[in-house]
Amino acid sequence: MIFAVDVGNTNITCAIMEKMEVKTSFRITTKLQRTSDEFGLLITDFLKHGGIAIEDIEDVIIASVVPAVMHSLVNSIVKYLNKKPMIVGEGTKTGLMIKTANPKEIGADRIVDAVGAYDLYGGPVIVCDFGTATTYDLITEDGAFVVGITSPGLKICANALWNDTAKLPEIEIELPPSILAKDTVTSMQAGLVYGCIGQTDYIIRKVIEESGLKNVNVVATGGLGRLISDNCNAIKVYDRDLTMKGLWLIYSKTKK
Repeated sequence: MIFAVDVGNTNITCAIMEKMEVKTSFRITTKLQRTSDEFGLLITDFLKHGGIAIEDIEDVIIASVVPAVMHSLVNSIVKYLNKKPMIVGEGTKTGLMIKTANPKEIGADRIVDAVGAYDLYGGPVIVCDFGTATTYDLITEDGAFVVGITSPGLKICANALWNDTAKLPEIEIELPPSILAKDTVTSMQAGLVYGCIGQTDYIIRKVIEESGLKNVNVVATGGLGRLISDNCNAIKVYDRDLTMKGLWLIYSKTKK
């Protein structure tokens, strides 16, 4: 089993992977400043709760877009799990060709998702990740990462609504019964969720149109991905564990 870690802007998602299967997973808030000991105690407590013995962990792999937490996090893994983690970046083998203008600007999380989607579902494929930001990435049939589109995530948009207006309340992000909103809460939900669904359908359609590619798979992941994918005609597959599967695949390719 390997310990896979995805350090995102909002949460650090951790999973114990046995090949492509998630045995147990948990999340830690990213934005809090923590020492290596605090990380270590959180991780070992979560593993114990999941029935995972530390000695059963063979290795650790991390993908991160938040450099500020890496020193403490890596040190906690070395100290408490007795493993030097593999960090997704230069030297890790993905099987993809990054053909954007500046490959170093592509976040590790997007690379990991792209590997998972391409290896599991084939190319050409568009990967939609509904996280802190909403991203749309295109990987061609021959495994070239050629397009990356970034927009504000649903929670960023929601926070802007209730933080930058005097009377709009904080609401739960969910699909309202109808777009024909009758009150403030459902009007905000309709604008946020249906707006995101419309954006997603349009961006995917334009990417396929302008790329000229045929038979494009569209795979979604991310915390709010299920909400959008269930109501979006363009998305064919929702894979909650795509990032963790991508980490396992990169680990396997690199070790080989």
